[in-house]
Amino acid sequence: MQPAGPHTASSLGILFRQVRDAMWARMADELERQGHSLTFSQYIALKRLAHGVAGASELARAADLNPGAMTRLLDRLEEKGLVRRRPVAGDRRAIEVELTAEGERIWSEVNRCGARVRALAMQGLSAEERAELTRLLEQVRDNLSPSGS
Repeated sequence: MQPAGPHTASSLGILFRQVRDAMWARMADELERQGHSLTFSQYIALKRLAHGVAGASELARAADLNPGAMTRLLDRLEEKGLVRRRPVAGDRRAIEVELTAEGERIWSEVNRCGARVRALAMQGLSAEERAELTRLLEQVRDNLSPSGS
C-alpha cells in the first residue's frame, strides 16, 4: 500500500474544490468592483441565458438548484430587471426565460470580469499548457460523468 501523498484521490478532489472556490472568490471581487452583486447560481443562470432562451428546469439543472430555489433566483433576477419570464405556447405550466436588454448589458460586463479571472488563473502557463490543462480536466470530468464518456 502506498503512503498518502499530494496526489491521492482525496487531495485531487480537495484541489478541484480549492480552485473552484478561489476562482469564484476572485470573480466575486471583480464583480463587486464593477458594482455587481451576483451569487454563483445567478452567474450560472445569466451565463446560460447569454446563449439564448431557456426553460426554468434547464436553468435549475445548469445551476444545480431545485425548482423552488430556481424560482426564487429568477424572482431576484427579474426584480433586478435582468431577466423576463414568458409562458410557453401550448403548455400552461412551462415558462421560458430570457435576458432583458439590461441583462444583456450586465452580462457583457460580467463576462469581461470572467475573462480577467480566467487570465489570472492561467497566468504563467503557455498556450500549450493551457490547452493541455483544459484537455486533462475535460477528460477527468468525462471519466466521472454517469455515461463515462
